[in-house]
Amino acid sequence: MKRSRINQIMAEGAETIARHGFSLPPFAWWTPEEFQARATQAAHVIDARCGWDVTDYGAGNWDEMGLFLFTLRNGLLSDLTAGRGMCYAEKLLISRQDQLSPMHTHALKAEDIINRGGATLVIELYGSDDAGGFAEDRGGRVWLDGIAHDYGPGEKLRLKPGESVTLRPGDWHAFWGEGGEVLIGEVSTVNDDETDNIFREPIGRFSTIEEDVAPTHLLVSDYAEKLAR
Repeated sequence: MKRSRINQIMAEGAETIARHGFSLPPFAWWTPEEFQARATQAAHVIDARCGWDVTDYGAGNWDEMGLFLFTLRNGLLSDLTAGRGMCYAEKLLISRQDQLSPMHTHALKAEDIINRGGATLVIELYGSDDAGGFAEDRGGRVWLDGIAHDYGPGEKLRLKPGESVTLRPGDWHAFWGEGGEVLIGEVSTVNDDETDNIFREPIGRFSTIEEDVAPTHLLVSDYAEKLAR
């Protein structure tokens, strides 16, 4: 993806978030230079990879397969392993109309996916085989606003604003907006986008960036290169 396009998507995402009455934390607005100057102070933000995230899953067609994310807070895997401390995470996501977030599951993360506002959020579900892999012929169980729901293979949930689903490791899912753009909330156990996204197809989690302009704000995928401490 071109950096200029990423800058544009971030600006549009910020407008959507504000329109729905949410406010991003102060570090969201730091310039790359401000982030570099405050890198030691912001060590947890960096290590937990909080902040902006725009991905086309390496496929190069963001409008058809992509996602906007902002990680508001996140613990560390060491917290989760210890079973104490900051064992949770929270994100805001934006899925545009018919924009696919492709089929995937998580080995560790359980998550509540919440329609925070906008159009309908469609979530397509499949279960796992005995080894944890994608199973085209299996369903499973999720919780819709706390109520147990047994789903069949390929079942599509349609969440209206205010509705949510709880997914556990092994629930394979893809999602997209239906009828327009959707602001999505995610509340989960510790989020590790480096190792805990298991895709059905061999695709990447992050985009390859063409630096045609300077970044307005850093992405979480920029931290390792640009924020040496």
